[in-house]
Amino acid sequence: MKFNTIKRAGRSHFVDMGPIRLRQPFPTQHIEMIDPFVLLHHYGPYKISETNNPFDLGPHPHRGFEPVTFLIQGEQLHRDSLGNESVVKAGDVQWTTAGRGIIHAEGPTKEFVKNEGTLEGIQLWLNLPAEKKMIQPNYQHEKYEDFNVITSEDQKINIRIIAGELENTYGRIKTQTAVNAFMIDAKKDGEISIPYDKSHLGLLYLLNGKVIVNGVEALELDKNQLMEFQQDGEGISIKAEANSKLLFLSGEPIKEAVATYGPYVMNSQTELLEAMRDYQMGKMGFLPAN
Repeated sequence: MKFNTIKRAGRSHFVDMGPIRLRQPFPTQHIEMIDPFVLLHHYGPYKISETNNPFDLGPHPHRGFEPVTFLIQGEQLHRDSLGNESVVKAGDVQWTTAGRGIIHAEGPTKEFVKNEGTLEGIQLWLNLPAEKKMIQPNYQHEKYEDFNVITSEDQKINIRIIAGELENTYGRIKTQTAVNAFMIDAKKDGEISIPYDKSHLGLLYLLNGKVIVNGVEALELDKNQLMEFQQDGEGISIKAEANSKLLFLSGEPIKEAVATYGPYVMNSQTELLEAMRDYQMGKMGFLPAN
């Protein structure tokens, strides 16, 4: 297999989002987005208790993209204006298609806060093409134990197929665009190659541990935590130098103008103004505060 060249490797710096301190590998000063991925947040690990609960996000709107949560540790309650209410647990994934508009709220469950625990997750914003920005909103919640898993020959790496396809094994999430999302758990010295479509832009994000990528460069927490790849090969390889957890993403670039403001991802400033107006007029539905 010809490996995709590493386009860049960078740190995932901390940013403050109100009371929440989290890592934001992109967007940054140097990376506007990695088409079709608009934003990646790595929140936690936070010690949650009744006196410390910064991650309780009340009702807020989205339009024009797909906000996705990969929950690593803890427990969150999701509610939305479509009437969905579900408890998302460690290893679960919630995949929201905001489309023309949805209002949702999420935060640790009351029981989790009362009993105290650690909360950690990934929030990903996946763009929608212009033709799908105003589709009907939708919500998918898939449980950790239900995902299909690929195991390396040495039995040291498990790849959970969230969305897309790997070695004719498919994800449970139904996607609006051509995209792969794999959660990788690697034990020390485990090795595996991950092929993916040449039309995709690929990236690898390290949550913890240390791996060697394509046999040449280390991906290590607080040093090179995010890698973006060129579209010049057939996939990538990883070898774990320590027990590690990674998120692999790839997608076909949409190659359209992107305009963002707050919780909206559209194609123009006019569309952003329309989104704000529609939210204020109640056209995205209603969700009461908890």
